[in-house]
Amino acid sequence: MTVAAKAVVELGPHPVKEQLPGVDYCVNSNPSWAEAMILGFQHYLVMLGTTVIIPTILVPYMGGGNVEKAQLMQTLLFVSGINTLLQTWFGTRMPVVIGGSLRFLIPSLYVTFAQRYLIYFNPRVRFLRTMRGIQGALMVASVLPMLLGFLGIWRIVVRSLSPLAAVPLIALVGFGLYEQGFPLLAECVEIGLPELIILVLFSHYIPSFWSSKRPIYDRFAVLLSVGVVWAYAALLTAAGAYRNRPLNTQLSCRVDRSGFVSGSSWISFPYPIQWGQPTLNVGEVFVMLAAAFVAMIESTGAFIAASRYGSATHIPSSVISRGIGWLGFGIFLDGLFGTGIGSTVSVENVGLLGLTRVGSRRVVQISAGFMLFFSVLGKFGAILASIPLPIVGALYCVLFALMSSAGLGLLQYCNLNSFRTKFILGFSFFMGLSVPRYFSDYVLTSGRGPVHTHSISTKWFLSSSHPQPLWQESLPCFST
Repeated sequence: MTVAAKAVVELGPHPVKEQLPGVDYCVNSNPSWAEAMILGFQHYLVMLGTTVIIPTILVPYMGGGNVEKAQLMQTLLFVSGINTLLQTWFGTRMPVVIGGSLRFLIPSLYVTFAQRYLIYFNPRVRFLRTMRGIQGALMVASVLPMLLGFLGIWRIVVRSLSPLAAVPLIALVGFGLYEQGFPLLAECVEIGLPELIILVLFSHYIPSFWSSKRPIYDRFAVLLSVGVVWAYAALLTAAGAYRNRPLNTQLSCRVDRSGFVSGSSWISFPYPIQWGQPTLNVGEVFVMLAAAFVAMIESTGAFIAASRYGSATHIPSSVISRGIGWLGFGIFLDGLFGTGIGSTVSVENVGLLGLTRVGSRRVVQISAGFMLFFSVLGKFGAILASIPLPIVGALYCVLFALMSSAGLGLLQYCNLNSFRTKFILGFSFFMGLSVPRYFSDYVLTSGRGPVHTHSISTKWFLSSSHPQPLWQESLPCFST
């Protein structure tokens, strides 16, 4: 670099930074134990949203009730804690939480609506049979990321990722989850909107007006805002504000309608093959393989974003490949224990790294300890799981946005005056949002996807607006 170029870089208002400035604790630095415990609990609280959403959606279609929902949530928490520890110890060693992935939801529902499970009229038997089918598909699908990761094949793919290619990859990981943000918040606006406003005030505005020696409001904004709005929602519930409201409104707004507290046991230890011997179907394996591949891509972007928010140098491709291998092992554990869903890097927890400016690995490991603790003590974990989902949607509006902005931050390495750069960025973002929209509109207009296999599982797309699953309507003995 010439002297003139160096002078331009030094005098420029926003010089290129390999490590993100402003991070209070990087990957290897740790806050005090007391602060780390609170921050770890905050990470646990954030990942709890997806952990609650998955059983809430999946279990009713499988034939289960509140007891099965609580058991599945506890199992998912337990395995997520194990996978998080394995990833932080042996994988990328980045401060990432490994949790349930909504990308596996459609494949799991595909298994749920398989014709061979419709012959079981007993809800409990149908739940067990369906879970065993999902387990077998997950265990076989986990071979793909393990092979690509541990054999170093994924390293070759990641090595070709330039900063320009990484920008849409990371950004679309967050932007692609927009349906889990404000739409989830709007299911109960009187709770979700105050949570969003208070979270933004605590994290960005109050610290600038009320300075203190220790950052409190911005670092613990999630805990403070959730505590305030959750208490407000409990007051509305106790005052009878939703007593005569429609059922969907009560399920979204009330704090006593989740069913996790009544269905969970005081102490339970999830163990392998707890639902019975897994079964296998080739078609279901291929569907689950597609979700595993998507989880690999999503996790790759999340690994890069976590290294950025942890103020680490650019993560090597070999480390990402190793992390993908351990992610595959985590999906295998999902199938072995029977979580009903596969794993990926928790996108919302990556956003929390940017919100708190704490990228410590120890904090995430402490959060894994909370996952294991509350998965065993079911009643205590179920109380926290009763947080209304609109509050979770408000958190997602901020945390998914921070995940996307981690990708946009890589634009500092790109020549934005180049027309080729402009084309690549614009085309990637446009197609990344336009192609999924095509599939969504196709399903809404025709009731099925572009590729129709005449499987009964396609009926799920038509049942999204129904108050209960289609199989409960078609088979009266399943009604509750």
